[in-house]
Amino acid sequence: MAETSSPFAALPEPPYFVVIFSSLRRHGDDGYAAMAEHMVELAARQPGYLGVESVRGADGFGVTNSFWKDEDSIRAWKRDVDHLHAQSQGRQRWYRRYAVRVARVERVYSFTADTGG
Repeated sequence: MAETSSPFAALPEPPYFVVIFSSLRRHGDDGYAAMAEHMVELAARQPGYLGVESVRGADGFGVTNSFWKDEDSIRAWKRDVDHLHAQSQGRQRWYRRYAVRVARVERVYSFTADTGG
């Protein structure tokens, strides 16, 4: 069966920026899944957005990497009114702890196993 989508973002050659959002969730959904999906859809429409990769463990710890063309694009996304609302809701309802880190990606290395036999 062919893979229909990849959990890896399709990104351009560096340099570009990454916002690393590490979080520890509270128990229960309480509207989180719907808001997270909405934020991914909204971010994808923002100028300078390049892609996203996200994982969450059963213990509630997760990491979301969003990739951006430049720091101005990141600042504009941080100021988006719907994103500001989601941030407020996150502090009140969904997260026990989070950290945001912003970095410039200079180099990329990758590996893909040969799956042909």
